[in-house]
Amino acid sequence: MSNKTMNFSDLKLNSWLLTQCNTMGLKKPTAIQQNCIPRILTGEDCIGCAKTGSGKTLAFALPILQKLCEDPYGIFALVLTPTRELAFQIADQFAAIGKAINLKKCVVVGGMDMMVQGLELSRQPHIVVATPGRLVDHLDSCDTFSLKKIKFLVLDEADRLLGGHFDQQLKKIFIALPEQKQVLLFSATMTDDLDKVKSVASSKVFIWEETDVAGIATVKELDQRYVLCPKDVIDSYLVEVIRTFRTTNKDGSIMIFTDTCKNCQLLSMALNDVGFTNVALHAMIKQKERLAALNKFKSNHVQILIATDVAARGLDIHEIELVVNHVIPNVPKEYIHRVGRTARAGRKGMAVSLITPHDIKLLHAIEDTIGTKLKSYKVDDKEIVTILTQISVAKREAEIKLDETDFFEKKRINKEKKLILEEELESDKDQLSDEVDAGKEMRKKKRKKQRKVEKRVKKGNIWS
Repeated sequence: MSNKTMNFSDLKLNSWLLTQCNTMGLKKPTAIQQNCIPRILTGEDCIGCAKTGSGKTLAFALPILQKLCEDPYGIFALVLTPTRELAFQIADQFAAIGKAINLKKCVVVGGMDMMVQGLELSRQPHIVVATPGRLVDHLDSCDTFSLKKIKFLVLDEADRLLGGHFDQQLKKIFIALPEQKQVLLFSATMTDDLDKVKSVASSKVFIWEETDVAGIATVKELDQRYVLCPKDVIDSYLVEVIRTFRTTNKDGSIMIFTDTCKNCQLLSMALNDVGFTNVALHAMIKQKERLAALNKFKSNHVQILIATDVAARGLDIHEIELVVNHVIPNVPKEYIHRVGRTARAGRKGMAVSLITPHDIKLLHAIEDTIGTKLKSYKVDDKEIVTILTQISVAKREAEIKLDETDFFEKKRINKEKKLILEEELESDKDQLSDEVDAGKEMRKKKRKKQRKVEKRVKKGNIWS
């Protein structure tokens, strides 16, 4: 379909959906919506690849809701996504559009009460949005719901889901699904995994990829910079980047990405201590607290969010004006997702990456991938000296406080649970193996006895 289409009405959507789009302030469809929605409505499987902030969620939500109206039943569609926060966001978008038809949706993610989720699933919601691990937990533990009648399977951030980390869970989920279903796969970066993605869909699949997504994988409105700094003073440079940005933008939201849960928590505590109010988002925080932190940031009550890559994909937070890579990611694709949190839907934004001398190769790999050279971001090196002592002391105090908490308790419990499950699985295998061996031995004895009887019959001495 030509990109000249200017209105949602041109996409053959029902009038109630057009009204909902208008109510939500959606004036015209994006390129991925223009091209994918009509093909999905005709019943085709679809693979959509477009830059972050291009409206991928609506590209599958709108046609699914239109088809649901034609034949309403639950569970109608299953949406799989790699992160909990993205699952909630997708469910919220379905709820906003489906309000007019009393849409029932259910979010199935870890960190929340399984009993409550199980009850919601038993009530047959129209849309289930889930992370693979928790959905498998429900498939293994209860039979109060079935996925055998779903019409749509959606894999959002499909390259991450199919990248190997979720293989075991996906195998179990796919067994629980019907053969006949529409498969919709969407992501911002899918070129590396396109062959694997195609194997999940049918042989007749519509593939739409943004024309320049392979050449320049970030949007033109994004100003991409780097700061070269020694590794041992990287935290001081981070503070100076924030201060420099604040001289021209006092109220803009800032998102800072780092590598591990521990570093994320320490950085959050240290920056709070030196006067930069922030919230943290990482896997070691309880789910309710993660959602609360995200809501504070989204509502602009707190203007700095420090996160690991759990927040790198798909989250649509308006008006983020600066993304900082405190630690540059090892994989260029993850850089694209991180910086995609800003400069969304045509707005401008900036991304600044802190680069140590050891990261030069990574920087070049990122530049080759995105087809853009990063420019230097100027900070006052003299200010680093005055910041250094304060941030170093704050970081050390944060480490002492963290050691006194049960920060790693969740990780320890999860590790123990995993070991127990593995031991139980091994025990079940051994028991099954013993039962198989016993069965073989019994069949062997039976065959031996049968041969003896046959010999007696041949000799005419059956009663001996």
